[in-house]
Amino acid sequence: MEGTASRSGSSSSVVADWSLVFWTLCSVILPVLITLWCSFQRSRRQVLIRDIFRKSKHDWHYTYLFGQPSYCCVCAEHILRGAFCNCCGLRVSEACLKKADQLFLCKEIMMRSNGAQSSMPHHWIRGNVPLCSCCMVCKQQCGTQPKLCDYRCVWCQYTVHDECMLDCLKTEECTFGEFRDLIIPPYYLSTINQMRKDKRTNYEKVVPYCRKHWMPVIILANTRSGNNMGETLLGEFKILLNPVQVFDLSKIAPAKALQLCTLLPCNAVRVLVCGGDGTVGWVLDAIDEMKIKGQERYIPQVAILPLGTGNDLSNTLGWGAGYAGEVPVEQILQNVMEADGIKLDRWKVQVTNKGYYNLRKPKVFTMNNYFSIGPDALMALNFHAHREKTPSLFSSRIINKAVYFFYGTKDCLVQECKDLNKKVELELDGERIELPNLEGIIVLNIGYWGGGCRLWEGMGDEPYPLARHDDGLLEVVGVHGSFHCAQIQVKLANPVRLGQAHTVRLILKSSKMPMQVDGEPWAQGPCTVTITHKTHALMLYHSGEQTDDDASSVSEQDHVREQTDEDV
Repeated sequence: MEGTASRSGSSSSVVADWSLVFWTLCSVILPVLITLWCSFQRSRRQVLIRDIFRKSKHDWHYTYLFGQPSYCCVCAEHILRGAFCNCCGLRVSEACLKKADQLFLCKEIMMRSNGAQSSMPHHWIRGNVPLCSCCMVCKQQCGTQPKLCDYRCVWCQYTVHDECMLDCLKTEECTFGEFRDLIIPPYYLSTINQMRKDKRTNYEKVVPYCRKHWMPVIILANTRSGNNMGETLLGEFKILLNPVQVFDLSKIAPAKALQLCTLLPCNAVRVLVCGGDGTVGWVLDAIDEMKIKGQERYIPQVAILPLGTGNDLSNTLGWGAGYAGEVPVEQILQNVMEADGIKLDRWKVQVTNKGYYNLRKPKVFTMNNYFSIGPDALMALNFHAHREKTPSLFSSRIINKAVYFFYGTKDCLVQECKDLNKKVELELDGERIELPNLEGIIVLNIGYWGGGCRLWEGMGDEPYPLARHDDGLLEVVGVHGSFHCAQIQVKLANPVRLGQAHTVRLILKSSKMPMQVDGEPWAQGPCTVTITHKTHALMLYHSGEQTDDDASSVSEQDHVREQTDEDV
């Protein structure tokens, strides 16, 4: 009896143990299997979506959460996630993607027609109109109803209530709205294409080529610049303009994109560069290539939307020190239309090595902003090396400036560039300059330096003329170190003004020193640096906003003029 009881007790304990093991395995394996199944379904769904995107004529982008209340243009259901077209603005649920491709046409960048056309009807899409829009028929607000209603034209951006939509509006000629002077119409490109096939070049008779105020704009956006806003801006510009006018510089080089200028009116095209100063320099180099090819009459004027870290050239030309989405894209295009044309000096920087290294070919750079040797070039060199190792960390303008601050603080303690005046010789227009005790020399072409600091004008009561970017003169200043640079940034000190010149020559006699041209740094051994005028670039100046520094500088210049008049 006792043996039977003990055996039954041991067997029940074994069953309990196996039951515990079973449920433990289930609790571990079941979530894993569910996770694997969900991952498989998600990857399968993504493959299907990518396949639809690849075959579609729409520029679809998938989002897991729309930034505003949205309705599917096919089933009219409220959706939280789905796809939207970057060109026409359609929004659809994941299940309706194929139907949307069959039911709705996207913006046509070039109309399929045999003969010449000078007009086209509206291209209406239904739903998801902006809340601030106004019906073109009854003049009342559109987009207030929480359902799929109201219409929007993808070209002129006009909106119409569902009940106000008339048959005549469906065939009415589209005027292209407030940006008609910036848009390249699809019928224009088809006509030009037919004329090129017929080997005719009298584009002057084609509408809107012959229109007086037509100034088509080309958007060149660098999606890798600064705060990574380029991708969003590309979509917003494609909705307002013809998608053929909008280029992603990570996919197509500026030289190729700018060939569109040869199909447009001479001296009328405007280019908006969305990126940092480096991107602007890249575009200006491509424009110089157009001059070499004999395409001078197609040279565009260049505006800037600052997405980089420093943005000193953008600041100098009135486009601001940085863009973070605070200004609507519509206002940006309006600013481009109203901007004034000016010239920007561009300089040739030739670096010739000494000694054994003299056998190498000299380095040649093109300078738009400034050249420097010393602590600020060292900070740029360290920052550049760090970004090359871990580029994913440098996706924010604030982080970039924090890294610059870190390396600047480090150099205050180490002083790697001390006694620069003993290692270099400086000549301005052939005249040698006696250097005081310095750690850095900066050669300026524009008014701003170091992310928004007016280096040449400085501070204090001593009047100095404003630094200009179109006078063929360079301003040369010296700094005592990284701490001195920081004091200049917060207006607690002035730089050492060394003079102005048309030609600058700098001789590095010994050791290796950090140098930079427009943010492109390198470590340089003994050499001779010669800076001479190269050419002019046609830029656009935006005078709509004026900073405190601009106002004080202008008032200071007026004070100098008054003093001069009194002396006379």
